[in-house]
Amino acid sequence: MPTLFNPKTHLSYVKPTAVHTMKSFGLPDIGVAPIAASEPFQLFSPEAVDIMRKEALSDIVQEKHFFGCDLAPFQLRGYAAEHAKFSFEAWSHPDVTRIVSEIAGVDLVHNIDYEIGHINVSIPGKRLDHETVPEKERDAVVGWHKDSYPFVCVLMLSDTAGMVGGETAIKTGTGEIKRIRGPQRKGCAVVMQGRYLDHAALPTLGGQERITMVTSYRPRSPFVRDDTRLTTVRPTSHLPSLYGQILEYQLENTEARVRHMLKMIREDMRADRVNVKAVKQFLGFEIAQLRILNKEVVEERFVKKGHVAEAVAAQRAAEEAERKQCE
Repeated sequence: MPTLFNPKTHLSYVKPTAVHTMKSFGLPDIGVAPIAASEPFQLFSPEAVDIMRKEALSDIVQEKHFFGCDLAPFQLRGYAAEHAKFSFEAWSHPDVTRIVSEIAGVDLVHNIDYEIGHINVSIPGKRLDHETVPEKERDAVVGWHKDSYPFVCVLMLSDTAGMVGGETAIKTGTGEIKRIRGPQRKGCAVVMQGRYLDHAALPTLGGQERITMVTSYRPRSPFVRDDTRLTTVRPTSHLPSLYGQILEYQLENTEARVRHMLKMIREDMRADRVNVKAVKQFLGFEIAQLRILNKEVVEERFVKKGHVAEAVAAQRAAEEAERKQCE
């Protein structure tokens, strides 16, 4: 029988020694929390990691859920709900969600099921099926980008004793590059508000593999703005699954806010009053959220599979143009 996730035996949580704030990187607090990234911390036991690794690297996952792109040549995505019951249960467990939320400083929930257990693989010179990787892609992990979702938890699945490199590089508010330690042991993790950080996973030295598992998070409350952008995941996803799950939770959140506003309006009607300011704030928020959602759901014929760098460049240009309009 498959092993079921048990937090009493499979969690080995040790609090991170420190967390870095957005301000410590010279960046404004534009995210959903002040925290930018944590120092590495122990999260799962070696047994748990071995099970997650075995699930992710199974033949059926590599066959059906492999994606490659110009920023990360070897990814496995969208497999957990169907092919990785242990990993799915682990990342969905309330204890794990609570730990990630405490570190992030905001109540979070995993973003969508499709984004549980995303895998990034770096094996110098080889793919797992032993095909040669082009020279320019060797040792690549993930190039410069901002994440699609507010927070991520990055878990190390490799035995990295003696590993050199593998840090996360972050561009500060002054344009300088600051390196922070990534998870360097099996079962070790970091939490990062990657949607608002321009960052890259640096390669390792010495020919070691580096396999990380990434699970994405968003604020639990429907009343917190949703800054999800699908820029980095749209070109490397099964779009019916991605779009369907994104639309489902975002429209559920919209429904919750509408019901809340309806209750307020009905109470005001009984009291023979109207709170115009609150109504306009509500409508402005909904218009902004729906406008963003409309932009993110792109017809499949316009999506260039594997071309993430091009999509990131287009997003940067759009954000810069929007910034100049606001000046």
